Amino acid sequence: MNRKLYAEDGVDVAEEASFSSFAGEICRGSYNNSPFVEVQDLSEGQFRGPRPVKLNGLPDGYMTEASSDGLGTKGILIDAAGAQETAAYDLIAMVATDITRYGGVPLFFNNILDLVEVGATGSEVNLKYKGLLKGLGEAAKETKAVILKGETAQMGACIGSEIADSPTRFNWGATMIGAYHKDKMITGNTVAAGQKIIALKEQGFRCNGISSVRKALKMQYGDAWWENEDAKEDIKAAAAPSVLYDTFVNTIHGWYAEDWKPEVTIHAIVHVTGGGIREKFAKDLVMERGLSATLDNLFEPPTIMRKCALWRGVKDEEFYEMWNGGQGMLLVVEAADAEHAVKRAGDFGLEAQICGEITKEDIPTVTVHSKLSDTVISYT
Repeated sequence: MNRKLYAEDGVDVAEEASFSSFAGEICRGSYNNSPFVEVQDLSEGQFRGPRPVKLNGLPDGYMTEASSDGLGTKGILIDAAGAQETAAYDLIAMVATDITRYGGVPLFFNNILDLVEVGATGSEVNLKYKGLLKGLGEAAKETKAVILKGETAQMGACIGSEIADSPTRFNWGATMIGAYHKDKMITGNTVAAGQKIIALKEQGFRCNGISSVRKALKMQYGDAWWENEDAKEDIKAAAAPSVLYDTFVNTIHGWYAEDWKPEVTIHAIVHVTGGGIREKFAKDLVMERGLSATLDNLFEPPTIMRKCALWRGVKDEEFYEMWNGGQGMLLVVEAADAEHAVKRAGDFGLEAQICGEITKEDIPTVTVHSKLSDTVISYT
């Protein structure tokens, strides 16, 4: 291969190898993150070599599962904000929480990072992309997940973006492998009247409803919103990374206890992403089981979320369907366990509060006391 010509055409093989070697170091730094994953490094020092895993210490009868997802169009906001070092929190939030929410524990994952070109070592472009990987190492450690392998592809013109001329545009996806056990599944089937609902605070948008966020920024700051100096702080706020709840939830659910017993019996977990409270909580969980609920103490929406709702003309009902409204996760627990759950969240640096209660009514209804404009929404 004529590497000089290939580099001129947009794929620098030598720089790609250097970048991949750096990625391999990030992977190796994660090998001790999980108490259940033992990496068998058979690569003989080659970053492309085989690295199979052995799973140890899981309860008898465990099963494995895979969850795949990506950043969606939030990558555009992250690129506009220059916030590459926190992008991995969004990526892991999407793939880890889809396992945690059913009572499972995330274990290890592979990822695919498509970018324009890795850039010359030490260049601004190269450092921005390396920031993605550094953040991945940090987010994986926080989630107790091993980064097993990854693939970096210099895709040039194949990477589209609203910011079409950005040299640091990217697309990022991953697949998380996790473990379930039949005795630890959280399906929502034990939800009953009298149980309390815990909200876990979110600081931003997670990875859903971002097309409307971008539209709101465009309406406020113009077609090239990312170039508007007045928009910088709002873009940064819109790109804020997702909060990771998995280690907290899996700890109180007993995955890291010697006897596997939970500290708190969790009857349901709702990841407040696509479809928001209306779809994920009201329709899929509560009313599906002939129950009702009142959510009368939700967290205040982040300021940037309020702004985007105003700029885009989003009203209360759609607000809690499109976005999370300030809570990235809801837990349903026994009333006697609610205060303990809130306190334990604080031990993990999370903000939590009792936000409502499951009830039984003649007509299944979920009532939401909106914090957007102080109105009451009813889903029936």
